[in-house]
Amino acid sequence: MNTVKAIKEKSAEYRIKTAEYLSEMVQIPSTSGEEREVILKIKSQLESAGIRDLRIDGLGNLIARVGNGPKILAIDAHIDTVDTGDPAQWEFPPFSGLIRDGFVHGRGTVDQEGGAAAMITAARILNELQYNGEYSVYFTFTVMEEDCDGLCWLYLIEKEKLIPDVAVITEPTNLNLYRGHRGRMEIEIDIKGLSAHGSAPERGRNVIYSGSRIALEIEKLHSRLRADDFLGKGSIAATQFTTDSPSLCAIPDKGFMHIDRRLTWGETKESAVSEIIAVSGKDCSVTVPEYRRPSYTGMLFAQEKYFPTWMIPEKHPLIRAGRTCFTSLFEQEPYIDKWTFSTNGVAICGRYGIPCIGFGPGNEIYAHAPNEKVPVSDLEKAAAFYALLPYVLESNNPADFNGKA
Repeated sequence: MNTVKAIKEKSAEYRIKTAEYLSEMVQIPSTSGEEREVILKIKSQLESAGIRDLRIDGLGNLIARVGNGPKILAIDAHIDTVDTGDPAQWEFPPFSGLIRDGFVHGRGTVDQEGGAAAMITAARILNELQYNGEYSVYFTFTVMEEDCDGLCWLYLIEKEKLIPDVAVITEPTNLNLYRGHRGRMEIEIDIKGLSAHGSAPERGRNVIYSGSRIALEIEKLHSRLRADDFLGKGSIAATQFTTDSPSLCAIPDKGFMHIDRRLTWGETKESAVSEIIAVSGKDCSVTVPEYRRPSYTGMLFAQEKYFPTWMIPEKHPLIRAGRTCFTSLFEQEPYIDKWTFSTNGVAICGRYGIPCIGFGPGNEIYAHAPNEKVPVSDLEKAAAFYALLPYVLESNNPADFNGKA
């Protein structure tokens, strides 16, 4: 059997069905912590596609499996979305799921239920081809990524003991092949002052002034952060500054600053915190906050808001397999790049060192933006890529894969 030909034919045959899967998802609002109904919809879609090995874990992730091989390939899509913003900025209603002019329109089409729809079709193709190779292919439809990227996979690995050999992140890549991105973390500074009457400010320590000096030092720090040839430069930004005082006629004695920190290769939680301590002064405490929101199942699984940097080398076997998969299907070389934002790869590869690649439908410029839309042709191609990848991975030399199985 010519596997490449069979997969391309089936992904084309199910092209409209894949778009319809996505349209149905988009019509169900599913912000972080509110994913129950869309998870149940995806479960019914998988069942209608002939997938029987399905379960929902304690956190609310939906897990589907095709094949029973000893190795594990995980293909992941988070199915929660951000909210819509101002509906007046949308050409079509954000939850329309409208299929028109070769696109599926609506919130989540790019970030990133489009990847989920393509995964359903890929699972269907593998099932119909009776895939029974070296890999158990796990399709994971995960929750709460927008709130806390990687939390779902922290749970899958630590509690469910689902430990892949390799993984694919289906966040939008414009059908390019991605191999990493910067990490991120949140840092909080509590600033202590001394209250005094506003008529005698010299008696107090005003946290507006001390906090402003800290903010200016953080602005300077940004300019001297290290850079990596592939991932680019680290960044830091003060994103919130609030103060509290006994009255508007009193010197404020409490301040709070929130920091967004993006970490390039070689930067760590410890190094980033040390930099903030150095510019904050003795009247400040610096902490990394914890995410503590229950999932839609009621499960509370807390995580520190540190999301490690990750990347794999361009010559890594998984990149070679991804390139072979791409060229076999599309008869051209893929463009290899990175995300500007963060993904579940912070846990899979960043924390646990499990090799990841990214390949997903849609352009990331539409992520979190009004008028989000994904090309139906991208959904078709992504489904074919996910279905072919396990065949390529199990060949002895992926670079010599000739499309036969």
